[in-house]
Amino acid sequence: MWAPIGQRPVALGHHRFEWLYVTGFVEPITGRTVWNVSNGISKAYFELVLADFAKSAGAGPNKRIVLQLDNAGWHGPENLTVPDGIRLVFQPAHSPELQPAEHLWPFLDEPLVNRYFETIEELDAAVAERCLALMQQIQTISACTLFHWWPRPTSLKAL
Repeated sequence: MWAPIGQRPVALGHHRFEWLYVTGFVEPITGRTVWNVSNGISKAYFELVLADFAKSAGAGPNKRIVLQLDNAGWHGPENLTVPDGIRLVFQPAHSPELQPAEHLWPFLDEPLVNRYFETIEELDAAVAERCLALMQQIQTISACTLFHWWPRPTSLKAL
């Protein structure tokens, strides 16, 4: 592509892909999961996801939840409104193996790989169906996310 000296070339194109973003939360001891699917991701959206998670998990003045996050840009604590009852703990950089939720993605991806979806709506429906199925597979999820070093509660009544 050519352009006059000192000017950037202009290239016409079109987006060939549409994306879905899946946010997953897991309670390793019980295997319970909470999923959110969207067509975009940002810090403002993540605040809404956190609020939804807090509501789904019953976080508040009487139930505190420590939530481990990676260091993705939209997770960062700067200017992030965190719901009451949620405390964020950030894992060390470049350590996805320490994040229990990272072990959810192979389960989510398994029925979707090597498939073609005609529309984003078809993909959305397939992802939603898979998320609902995984919510029922609590023993499998717990077995893959409850690491030997993960803290255990003194009583399951707290869960």
